[in-house]
Amino acid sequence: MTEPARVPVLNIANVLTMSRLVLVPVFLLALFAGSGHDTQWRLAAFAVFVVASVTDHVDGNLARKYGLITDFGKIADPIADKALTGAALVGLSILGDLAWWVTVVIAVREIGVTLLRFWVIRHGVIPASRGGKAKTLVQIFAIGFYVLPLPGWGQLVAQVTMGLAVLLTVVTGVDYVVRAVRLRARGKRAVAGA
Repeated sequence: MTEPARVPVLNIANVLTMSRLVLVPVFLLALFAGSGHDTQWRLAAFAVFVVASVTDHVDGNLARKYGLITDFGKIADPIADKALTGAALVGLSILGDLAWWVTVVIAVREIGVTLLRFWVIRHGVIPASRGGKAKTLVQIFAIGFYVLPLPGWGQLVAQVTMGLAVLLTVVTGVDYVVRAVRLRARGKRAVAGA
């Protein structure tokens, strides 16, 4: 019986993930440049944010399509995602563009889900749900709208989109807690029955 080929850590999917991490400080520099509200710098920050967000989609597709899934990628990808969205939310709140409570709600959910993953890891992995993927997509759009220097109507679009993002964040967070508790209970029953 032959062993499956080992996937090198240095592959295109992981390089894209690492590039997303590298783009986080670049994004923040552009966001805060020119007092944080300079139109040209905000457009530059938006462009960096879009590029970084696209790498998230591309690296996952490449990893699945070409069998480039590694343990490093499984850890680094969610860290890169949270670093990008977390930096954007905190930056926007520091600039006074986004209410701090929104940043706190989203941050608490993301940290909580990460801790839950560690709590159930012995019993299995909870795959991302459609709701979780929708939450991520809506968060990215909402952050993008807030980063862009939009006129008054654009601010309304940004607020509505961010409201939907917060709602999805809370609902999917609760769903994750329920699934984690069930998975852990099944795992304990399986161990007890063995």
